[in-house]
Amino acid sequence: MHNGVTNLNMYIKVRVKAGAKRDEIEKVNENTFNVAVKADARQNMANKSVVRLVAKYLEIEENKVRIINGHQSPSKLISILD
Repeated sequence: MHNGVTNLNMYIKVRVKAGAKRDEIEKVNENTFNVAVKADARQNMANKSVVRLVAKYLEIEENKVRIINGHQSPSKLISILD
């Protein structure tokens, strides 16, 4: 089991705060997370940090995490592949 996530073929909702003091991830419920990243929300830097942080939290490879919706929004829909 990966940090309480049982199904790895799933979608999760992520609320992102870019430009934070440190990288953090907080599980709100089974499919929702709050993520803070140090990277700025420009040139896709924050999105890359979000993917990296979610992958690390779920203990999976980064290429299994994809932002499907919300590339330019703080609210994102992410696909987790098995």
